Amino acid sequence: MSSSRFRLVALSLPAAIEGSHQGRTDFRAGKRIFATLGYPDDKWGMVKLTPEQQSVLVEAEPEIFRPVPGAWGRQGYTNVRLAKADQTTLRSALSMAWRNVAPKTLLKLHPTAKS
Repeated sequence: MSSSRFRLVALSLPAAIEGSHQGRTDFRAGKRIFATLGYPDDKWGMVKLTPEQQSVLVEAEPEIFRPVPGAWGRQGYTNVRLAKADQTTLRSALSMAWRNVAPKTLLKLHPTAKS
């Protein structure tokens, strides 16, 4: 998976927009960030999961997912190793992250957005 493919998958989610935060590319649903590219470096992305979702993904795919180090990771922020991720796995993780932060009005407009 390349960073450009990560970007395409993230932006394919309903009303997702690209922005920038602390010098990194991010992806938002409404005003809230659900994913970031390039953290901690260009080989990684990040998705904002719940701690429970993170636990499931890290256990199922430890070569792809890992908690972000420190307190952020304990809150569910999860790194994605781009080189190991396939499109189906990445789409699932990005969809979960999108649903976690999307405003209720957006969720009502897109109730079938994959999770």
